[in-house]
Amino acid sequence: MSFLNKIKQYLSGQNINKDFEHENPENWIWGVIYFNKRDYRFLVAKRNPMMGWTFNFAHPITFIVLILILLIAAFPSIYS
Repeated sequence: MSFLNKIKQYLSGQNINKDFEHENPENWIWGVIYFNKRDYRFLVAKRNPMMGWTFNFAHPITFIVLILILLIAAFPSIYS
């Protein structure tokens, strides 16, 4: 199994036997924001997997990643 396949398997949660209630509507705020404290993944598939991925906003690393993305996006406009 290649390294990228292992990463994809980890992020999708296929390597675990628990379901973390991904389909439970109570874990989705307004149907688009995923918030589940029991889910260890910070990146999860959206309710419709064809739409891509979303962050688990209950995971602390999510906010670090979002801040880094914003800083990288704002960096060129600050120093130009």
